Amino acid sequence: MATPAEARVDLAAIRHNVALLKERAGGAELMGAVKADAYGHGLVPTSEAVLEGGASRLGTAFVREALALREGGVTAPVLAWLITPGEPIDEALRADIELSAADVRLLDEIAEAARRTGRTAKLHLEADTGMSRGGSPLAGWPGLLARALELRAEGVIEIAGLWSHFACADIPGHPSIGRQLEAYETALKLAEQAGAAGSHVIRHISNSAAIVTLPDARYDLVRPGIAMYGLSPVPELGDFGLRQAMTLVARIGLAKRVTAGSGVSYGHLYTTERETTLGLVPLGYADGILRHATGRAEVLAGGRRRLIAGRVCMDQFMIDMDDDPLSAGDEVVLFGPGDGGEPTAQEWADNLGTITHEIVTRIGARVPRIYQR
Repeated sequence: MATPAEARVDLAAIRHNVALLKERAGGAELMGAVKADAYGHGLVPTSEAVLEGGASRLGTAFVREALALREGGVTAPVLAWLITPGEPIDEALRADIELSAADVRLLDEIAEAARRTGRTAKLHLEADTGMSRGGSPLAGWPGLLARALELRAEGVIEIAGLWSHFACADIPGHPSIGRQLEAYETALKLAEQAGAAGSHVIRHISNSAAIVTLPDARYDLVRPGIAMYGLSPVPELGDFGLRQAMTLVARIGLAKRVTAGSGVSYGHLYTTERETTLGLVPLGYADGILRHATGRAEVLAGGRRRLIAGRVCMDQFMIDMDDDPLSAGDEVVLFGPGDGGEPTAQEWADNLGTITHEIVTRIGARVPRIYQR
């Protein structure tokens, strides 16, 4: 059955991107970040392609995302790193999901779940090296290590990793990068002195941008996210050989001729200059097409690019075709890899003053993902 719109996901492109990143990682293990429904590409099918491409681990933000991977049949190691109070930690431990912790309160909560379930919790301890988001401040790091070692001696936890996250790796040369690496080295040294490090403990800090710009930050494992989906983590440095995986298409719902001076959509922000053909594209801000794409973003229709004409609505927007032919059911490409002249996700991001992460992750649930293998 035809649908008004669909997001076509090229799984071969994802496998290519992961293999390329693995080569860039220079021997470090690769954990694919598949949080947020694999950046909008679809959690389980995309995760399978990520593993086929050479990743050995997966990472999610929330426990429920990791549990969805297990329910989908994924057996590879999975780390969930954003653990809020009341999360289903017991279920996570039964499903052999690794967890992150950055304070003693959470360590104790995880330890209680380990005692209840009889499962040893595999933990990655997170240090705040300068992003001031998640992670333990270095002043509290020794206390976190000490409590973790007590719980390890009890047998309820295993220290599986020591990690942090860059704030500005996508801004080459930013002074915070060196400071964060120094802070991370300090955290690792303190862990080693306390007896919380070792060959079995995985060290990781690199995201997509760090993989392609900071070879000294690879350590034991890297965590690519946006680059796996073929979108450059540092656009000003090029595409690094990545291939965009998502192509967003829609089918014209209505084509009609209107007279010169016709106001189009809410607020009449666009008025036709002469008699013309308008096309209704059945996607709107409820589907992730940002409202401020009005008059800014382009689509490919009838072999040419067309600017969005008038206000983006909840379920639809309009394009002006001039005198070019258009019929209901004709395909419109909002963005893709650019091979057919269509805009790319990077162009949409640039035109809307945002990043590609937001463009692809906002595509809503009523847009089916169609997998091309």
